[in-house]
Amino acid sequence: MTPALLAIAALLAITLGYVATCAASPFGTCRTCRGMGHQIKQDRKGHLKRGKDCRRCKGHGKRIRIGRRLYNRATAVHRAGTR
Repeated sequence: MTPALLAIAALLAITLGYVATCAASPFGTCRTCRGMGHQIKQDRKGHLKRGKDCRRCKGHGKRIRIGRRLYNRATAVHRAGTR
């Protein structure tokens, strides 16, 4: 196989794997709070306590994947165009 054909095959495999991941599990853990839904803070004594809710995931700890967001947007555009 030529290197270009090998690179195309690798990119196709990665893309199909990500599509399968988005279809099977559309939500991933939030990268800001690492899936906890909030930040960990320390008080003045050094004890750990719960901080404010995460602004990115609104305290759920999950976020919608980029591929799933693109798929939802495409289906909404298609649905709006065919009505």
